[in-house]
Amino acid sequence: MADLKHLDEALSRYVRPETFPLAIRMVRHGEPVPEKSRRPFRDLKVQITTCMGYTMARRYGWAMAMCHEDISCPLSKVVYGFEEEVGYFKEGCTCAGMYTATKEAGARTEAAIAKFSWKEYETILCAPLQRADFEPQVVVVYGNSAQVMLLVVAALFKEGGRITSSFAGRIDCSDSVIQTLQTSRPQVILPCYGDRVFGQAQDHEMGFSFPFSFGDSLIEGLEGAYKGGVRYPVPTYLRYQPAYPPSYTKLEEIWASQRQDTPPAK
Repeated sequence: MADLKHLDEALSRYVRPETFPLAIRMVRHGEPVPEKSRRPFRDLKVQITTCMGYTMARRYGWAMAMCHEDISCPLSKVVYGFEEEVGYFKEGCTCAGMYTATKEAGARTEAAIAKFSWKEYETILCAPLQRADFEPQVVVVYGNSAQVMLLVVAALFKEGGRITSSFAGRIDCSDSVIQTLQTSRPQVILPCYGDRVFGQAQDHEMGFSFPFSFGDSLIEGLEGAYKGGVRYPVPTYLRYQPAYPPSYTKLEEIWASQRQDTPPAK
């Protein structure tokens, strides 16, 4: 299994993300929580969305610990198992009229979202990968589409094939952590509406998540793709002669005519 420093160095060298790659771990009741972790309600005096906590970690460099009392987002509470999945949610009522035309369509959307069972975990730990003092279960990297493309190439470098990801445009904190944990496979993450409104994910950003146990394979893939010429920043092809508008080429014609009219020097 890759160590945190080696993995962070590989991501920094080959992917060059704008924000810190995230180490994330789900903690069960009774398991230790790092003492230096910030707790939003206790330390910041606010309740936040899960994606806000992830953004604080990836932009501020903070180690965060979020449990039920720290999170205000009802959807996060359901999918992370901090509150019970009641009928009102299952029936699509929080989805209908905003994300779907009907409750029936909303119910199908809600049923398709990965969830932890109620009270399966107690706390979410997240921290910049290089600063985490816990072993992560999942690593999440935000980047632009070219950087995420490189991560896809690296993930497939050894075995080939394709990465399969699914999107609903909402509750991307489920896609990045829960879906990745439950499938044990890398995922491409499309930031959801809430991540953009509250977590302030930018229009140019996408995400890529993978199990921490996949770290060595990803490092090998990044190194192999680099040697093969698949790199970031993407090198642009410049070995061609450009064309210019007629008014520009007229200058070349004038200079050529002048050279013809000028007698050679003796």
